[in-house]
Amino acid sequence: MLEVIRLTFVVSGIALAISSALGIPVGAWLGLRRFSGRGLVRALIYTGMGLPPVVVGLAVYLLLSRRGPLGGLDWLFTPAGMVLAQVVIAFPIVAGLTSAALEALDPELPLQVRSLGANARQEAVAMLRQARGGVIAALLAAFGGIISEVGAAMLVGGNIEGKTRVLSTAIVLETRRGEFATALALGGVLLILAFIVNAGLLRLQVTPRHPS
Repeated sequence: MLEVIRLTFVVSGIALAISSALGIPVGAWLGLRRFSGRGLVRALIYTGMGLPPVVVGLAVYLLLSRRGPLGGLDWLFTPAGMVLAQVVIAFPIVAGLTSAALEALDPELPLQVRSLGANARQEAVAMLRQARGGVIAALLAAFGGIISEVGAAMLVGGNIEGKTRVLSTAIVLETRRGEFATALALGGVLLILAFIVNAGLLRLQVTPRHPS
């Protein structure tokens, strides 16, 4: 049980960190900049937000298989392969919702920031701070999508005991065995872990109050 919990945290945590590092800058770029082909990029991002995890798992499986373009990495049926699949799932969610949060801000705000002498990077940072609630919501949605998904984890990880078994795949296994009590217990643990992480992320939404 402890190994399954640890691996669940490691895989989903690393995937969320990578998705955030990539998705927030891309979302800021889409939300703040106007360029040729922007509509196509947004359509691709929003399409990615709705991809079924099992389809993502199949695509990553083919990429990592021996005959696939990434077969040399030898990541199939390893935690690294599972992280890759979860990044593919989470990245468009983070990027798309971050972009939407920035677009919902007052359109005059970027002009005010630039009038104060801010460069492009400073402007993006200031806008992201203003859209903090939306960005945190993007991270929450991405984390919820990857920690509970089963299809990609099964296809890419193989649900190997002691190696790639995480909480979601363990629940499926115990249900197939008819061990419903164990499956329910694992489901409870998954909900508790998700609650803890979500509560921690929600605390980041609270703007600290400075004494006057």
